[in-house]
Amino acid sequence: MKYVDGYVLPVPKKNLPTYRRMAQKAAKIWRDYGALQFCECVGDDLKVKMAASFPRTIKLKPDEVVVFSWIVFKSRTHRDSVNAKVMKDPRLTKMMDPKAMPFDSKRMVYGGFKFMVDA
Repeated sequence: MKYVDGYVLPVPKKNLPTYRRMAQKAAKIWRDYGALQFCECVGDDLKVKMAASFPRTIKLKPDEVVVFSWIVFKSRTHRDSVNAKVMKDPRLTKMMDPKAMPFDSKRMVYGGFKFMVDA
């Protein structure tokens, strides 16, 4: 059964070009090790009234945007294998300096998910 790692994070608007470049490099690394899909999306219609919104949940500041991302794998076992290789890749290691991150990683929301419906 396919498996997804999902992320929601705040990115300062001024850092969005830097984040995009970082995400493009990360996508290549994850795909090199077998991830099926790597997606990064920027919030567009986030003023919802019927549920908790992403901006409220991650305490979005006025100068930030919400980024919603996911990576698809063949299975959880495949995810664990791919992520173990990715975390050892020197291309990623260079990007992981907490002081150089273009977003506040402490406010990032992350989790792994089993597919329930795949239509």
